[in-house]
Amino acid sequence: MITAPERIETRRLLLRKTTPDDAQAAFEAYASDPAVTRFLSWPPATAVADVERHFAKVAGLWEAGRLFTWSVVLRDPGVLIGMVDARVDAYMVNLGYIIGRRHWSAGYATEAVRALCDWAAAEPDIARVWAVCAADNPASARVLEKAGLLCEGTLRRWAVLPNIGGEPRDCLCYARTGDGAPRAAAPY
Repeated sequence: MITAPERIETRRLLLRKTTPDDAQAAFEAYASDPAVTRFLSWPPATAVADVERHFAKVAGLWEAGRLFTWSVVLRDPGVLIGMVDARVDAYMVNLGYIIGRRHWSAGYATEAVRALCDWAAAEPDIARVWAVCAADNPASARVLEKAGLLCEGTLRRWAVLPNIGGEPRDCLCYARTGDGAPRAAAPY
């Protein structure tokens, strides 16, 4: 079974295991914002209780080794700005990430995703780290590229994103493997 650290630190960020106590800050930072959740598979939260229930659910999945969810916190001043997660499936980890709109374009998503990739790459039982993003979301694609994942192609009609329509949409698939594929060399 794959285990994950409860804390991962980067130069500017602390990724810490998400708890239900993070619900209010998460609701305010990103979960209720339609612009932030636009390309996600879930609609904006309408109440803090929705976020609390979700965080309580993911706590059990952490213990089972199936889903690891971290709150993304600015180390200084200690403000929660987003969330990242790693969904385990056999020898693969599928990444997800979200950063509140007030903190876009500062490189925080790239820094957090790169930290998760580095953790996963160091795990002997993980051979593939991957993520998808909507083909019409170039900002998210750039995060994955800058974090060192390579675009493997387009997954046609891959995901339904309810905030932008009910039809399956094309997604880009990015991955990092242990096969010597090139990685971005930029520091955190």
